Amino acid sequence: MVCVSTCACRARLRRCGLPSPDPFWPGDHRAGAVFTARALIDAMITVERCWLESLADAGIAEAAQPELITPEVITDADLERIFTESEAAGNPVPALLRHLRDRLPEATAEWLHRGLTSQDVVDSAMMIMVGDVLAELDLQLGRQTEVLCRLADEHRDDVMPGRTLGQPAVPITFGLKAANWLTGVLDAADAIAGLGRPAQFGGAAGTMAAGTELARQARLREPATVARRLAESAARRSGLRPAPPWHTSRAPVTRIGDALADCCTAWGRIANDVITGSRPEIGELAEAAGGGSSTMPGKANPILSIMIRRAALAAPSSVERLRLAAAEATEERSPGGWHLEWTALAELSRHTLTASGQTSELVAGLRIDATRMRRNCSDDLLAEASSMITIRQSAEPPSRPDDYLGTCSLIIDAVLARASDGNKG
Repeated sequence: MVCVSTCACRARLRRCGLPSPDPFWPGDHRAGAVFTARALIDAMITVERCWLESLADAGIAEAAQPELITPEVITDADLERIFTESEAAGNPVPALLRHLRDRLPEATAEWLHRGLTSQDVVDSAMMIMVGDVLAELDLQLGRQTEVLCRLADEHRDDVMPGRTLGQPAVPITFGLKAANWLTGVLDAADAIAGLGRPAQFGGAAGTMAAGTELARQARLREPATVARRLAESAARRSGLRPAPPWHTSRAPVTRIGDALADCCTAWGRIANDVITGSRPEIGELAEAAGGGSSTMPGKANPILSIMIRRAALAAPSSVERLRLAAAEATEERSPGGWHLEWTALAELSRHTLTASGQTSELVAGLRIDATRMRRNCSDDLLAEASSMITIRQSAEPPSRPDDYLGTCSLIIDAVLARASDGNKG
């Protein structure tokens, strides 16, 4: 399980409201309010509040009132202005601070953002928003695992053609196919569960010099140690993992991108099999409710599978942008590379969430025609068996596909055991 509070995530999404769905990405509404303008503002405000709470608790900003720094201070009507003004600085933090300071008491406004830099706020906010993504993916992957476990077990003896390079090869069972789908989902779940979300509180060049100076001016002992503790405290308050500054060490971001792409890849494989299996001349699989055609009544397109495949095809380009940005990292803050990450991670996150819901719906409603699967098994599926008999000079080759299934059942058992162990964990 990912280390985030699902209840807190859902509460934040409700507060953010629902954005207008992306007209160029049908199904985008499934991603909810994740990685939207409102979500970014709320996350940045959370970072600023948590930092100021740490300053106040340390005795540095005793007159400040961090509790006044809430998302409600910035209304939805402010968003367009903030993001328009953000061009001047190349990021939205300075514009957000101006609006916050105009609406906060002087003692609080004076201490707002002291000791931080824009990258601290943006990076930490991005990690907060990623938490919402991981929480939802954890739920969806769990649902998919449950359904696929059932399909693998129920259909372990339903024989069908195994196909390689688009051609019939040897017999398999649909239970084995479902177990292979399940393996991809379990691999993706492992990748998601292994992610960390480090906070970023390093100051202008990752030295925490500003926080150290604030501690020195407050006459606190060992100012550098105080600065480190400030960062750790603010991280925990934000729901993130304390970590040394990583301004130009972007592995936390690329790992997230890789894990999201792993999800899309696993789902894409399922979608591809359904698209193929639902062709009328094959007729082994069908979506619960295929999409219609604008000109051909009665045509049932495997729309969910097509939309999932789209996400699987798009994910690598988003990951490539994240890795390009990481490779471009230079000195103590990257000019352009850091900025490139934002849209790449936002798009990948929303597309992955969209595909996650579509995949859960697809596997839950999948229609399986075991009779058609068996009917599609031809004598050609036993050609390999005959060649084995020739080599060993044995008696008779298998005469039925059911007699040439190898370790299908054992593989299914092993995958189901892995899923069971993961659920117990």
